[in-house]
Amino acid sequence: MDQEILRLRKILAANIKKKRNILGLTQEKLAEKAEISANMMNDIEGCRTWVSDKTLIKLAGALEIEVYSLLLPNAVFESDDKPVSALEIAYSLQNMTKNLITSLKMP
Repeated sequence: MDQEILRLRKILAANIKKKRNILGLTQEKLAEKAEISANMMNDIEGCRTWVSDKTLIKLAGALEIEVYSLLLPNAVFESDDKPVSALEIAYSLQNMTKNLITSLKMP
């Protein structure tokens, strides 16, 4: 598997798990809130599958966060101890965009 794709899957999985734990949700409860199967939720957090744009929107809604924050490396959520700066967000978005463009250019 392409390293950039695996990296994005790991970022997504880590951010979902982190926010899910902050909210005190099990994978099953999050799956129910997002209207996806528990097996799919397990596969997403286990980096075994990617998600459609619709599923990404459902997950962000169930986690009560913006969609983009699911793809930010080292995302910081509301109940984290340290605040996130606009500069950190901009840097993360810039890197994510660069990596996505690079992965789309691959044959």
